[in-house]
This record gives sequence, structure tokens and C-alpha cells, in this order.
Amino acid sequence: MPRLPGIHQREAIRVLQKIGFKIKRQSGHIVMCNGNIRLTIPRHNPINAITMGNIAKDAGLTPDQFKELL
Repeated sequence: MPRLPGIHQREAIRVLQKIGFKIKRQSGHIVMCNGNIRLTIPRHNPINAITMGNIAKDAGLTPDQFKELL
């Protein structure tokens, strides 16, 4: 599986919003939901590549699909 680059949290949020996720709450982490799936985005900059890959997988995206949406 190709790894995703470490990206800024705002870019990750923008990509997830494109596929229908909305921000539900923000504190130390950002919680996004699309009605069925809940994702927790850390506020690290950049977000670790392995963590970002797991978030993309949980959102139902392959790393290549995620990269296309960047």
C-alpha cells in the first residue's frame, strides 16, 4: 500500500469535506462525521503519514484516491 505524505490538518479536513464529512466538534482533536462513520483528526502539523493513511482507510478511500483529492 503506498503511503500518504504527512499533510497539514486543514488539507485533510478539506479532502474529507469533499467526500461528505462534516465537522461535529473541535478541541484537542477534530471530530468529523458523515452520518455513518466518525473520524478523529489530530491537530498535529503535519499529520503523520501512517496516521493519515489510517484515517483515509477509515473514510473508505485508498491512498491513491486520497492523493487525487488533495
